Amino acid sequence: MVQGNDKMADLKRDRAEPVDHDGALRRRATYASVAVAATLIVAKLTAYLFTESVSILSSLIDSSSDLLASLVTLLGVRVALRPPDRSHRYGHGKAESLAALAQAAFVTGSAVFLSYEAINRLINPQQIQEGLAGIAVMILSIFLTVGLVAYQRHVIRRTGSMAIGADSLHYSGDLFMNLAVIAALVITNATGVGSVDPIFALGIAAFLVFGATRIAKGSLDTLMDRELPHADRKRIRDIVMAHPATRDMHDLRTRNAGSIVFIELHLELDSHLTLAAAHDITDAVEAQLMEAFPQAEVLVHQEPYGLSDERLDTRIAEAGRLRRGL
Repeated sequence: MVQGNDKMADLKRDRAEPVDHDGALRRRATYASVAVAATLIVAKLTAYLFTESVSILSSLIDSSSDLLASLVTLLGVRVALRPPDRSHRYGHGKAESLAALAQAAFVTGSAVFLSYEAINRLINPQQIQEGLAGIAVMILSIFLTVGLVAYQRHVIRRTGSMAIGADSLHYSGDLFMNLAVIAALVITNATGVGSVDPIFALGIAAFLVFGATRIAKGSLDTLMDRELPHADRKRIRDIVMAHPATRDMHDLRTRNAGSIVFIELHLELDSHLTLAAAHDITDAVEAQLMEAFPQAEVLVHQEPYGLSDERLDTRIAEAGRLRRGL
């Protein structure tokens, strides 16, 4: 009994230290993102003034939106790292999802403006000047972006941050966009065909909208408390049912709030157990779940096995039957 309680205490203490380290990683990732975006804005603005290329303009617009998005991410991560308080007892993790949703809005707005500029350039063609200068700036952009994305992916693997994941998706898209801009400049300089540049810009705008859609979907799933994937829910059930004292379980509910996972379930135990024994069994089950899901908050409600009561699982099944009958 005491050993089970000690294991729970050790788990919670061991998890507290990485959380602080993960928070520092997330903050550093947001600072790096802002610094890279600001550097690229200056470089691309200079290149655009020399070349007047709408493809470079598209990349400049995207970097400008990246800077705004990165600032939003920085703010979102700072808020998400705040501990629970009286008004937010589940913590502030969803601030990351809000930041990611704001990023999606920035990217979509950038794509709309870029499409307008590209269509205008198709109607009123304009020769690109100093193409080599533009290519040099785009190569610099690629090197900086590769370094940033590599660091962001390291942070995402360690922390699971949704906001940094959305930011990384931006910059991963930028790599393809920068390559497309270089291709547009090379082809235009080689052929003299002015329509190549705005056509590439329209393709980049479509790519931005695609990325924004993915970001928005992931953010809305979190904000709407979408359940964890089926594989994770099955894993949770397997862990709970593996304990020898478990008779059954029901009403499993899961959700994601930033890098924190919330797991709630009803654990069915033999009715003759004492309260202390049921408590120790529950502690053991919670410890196993927290080992499998290190950033999880686990809440287990004990019930006598075979108790007939109203259940969420039953209501969900009935609602499903009604929808299928319509």
